[in-house]
Amino acid sequence: MKQITLGSTGITVPQNGFGALPIQRISREEAVKLLRMAYEGGIRYFDTARAYTDSEEKLGEAFTDIPRGQIFIATKTTAKTPEDFRRDLETSLNNLRTDYIDVYQFHQIAQCWRPGDGTGMYECMLEARAQGKIRHIGATAHKIGVAMEVAESGLYETMQFPFSYLAGDKEKDLVRLCKEQNMGFIAMKGLAGGLITRSDAAMAFMAGYDNVLPIWGVQKEKELKEWLSYMDHTPSMTDEIAAFLDRERKELAGDFCRGCGYCMPCTVGIKINNCARTSLMLRRAPSASWLSPAWQEEMMKIENCVECGLCASRCPYELDTPALLKKNLADYKRILAGEISVQ
Repeated sequence: MKQITLGSTGITVPQNGFGALPIQRISREEAVKLLRMAYEGGIRYFDTARAYTDSEEKLGEAFTDIPRGQIFIATKTTAKTPEDFRRDLETSLNNLRTDYIDVYQFHQIAQCWRPGDGTGMYECMLEARAQGKIRHIGATAHKIGVAMEVAESGLYETMQFPFSYLAGDKEKDLVRLCKEQNMGFIAMKGLAGGLITRSDAAMAFMAGYDNVLPIWGVQKEKELKEWLSYMDHTPSMTDEIAAFLDRERKELAGDFCRGCGYCMPCTVGIKINNCARTSLMLRRAPSASWLSPAWQEEMMKIENCVECGLCASRCPYELDTPALLKKNLADYKRILAGEISVQ
């Protein structure tokens, strides 16, 4: 497998990172076992966040006896004030059972924090680095405009942004800009929130970039084994995979929900991050649970939408979320009526 260096950080790891958001959904015992298996299988970059409930604690327990220099840990803060920043950092260090964090990131950054901007936020990063509590300064974003501004600033060492084979020209431009700026690029949502179901195609796409480190969200041992199998036999871009990607891009062209959940909560209780993509999920990852009475009840809540616009205003992809919900409900009703067949 290709080794990726994250820009000026000098961090060099296999092009196969571990995204720890999903391990908050499993038991501590299961999570520790999964993380140890990932390490033993050769994964060296692990990404978590203060916002991922007990994810940091699980990493801390899993790696407590592993020499610190053998793994790279990235975590994040959603802090908007220096006081919250310092509190988050100390909590993360304690949870992770470490005295330093390799890459500390502003989580879903809404603006490019800069020295002297009056917020003190970037100065907090500099202070933490001077104290040896963090090694490198990074940011994660969901809005392309903010991500480009951060990349162009020259102030950050890594950028984490959604990137998959469904990426458009703007996202690819961001990857190129990061390379030009010698800035590490970390790809989140490499499976587009579950819409991508062929891991070999996803891996082959990433392998075409020499500056992109994907962090795959892993929750099950079966999933992890699939990613680990690519350590020795990394999928490459074949004519068959290229043709498959072309079909995928045509099918998913346009607006679709990535399921990130930043639109939540809904004022009338709609599970927006699931309901806004149910039609696609039924076609791409069929499951009887999507058609259960309980889920039918959830989908019918879309009829209660008051179009307050809050979800659309929060959407980092600037989707017309109310319209997307209504489209999914219309498709769902047709599927229930047998007018549209799914596998």
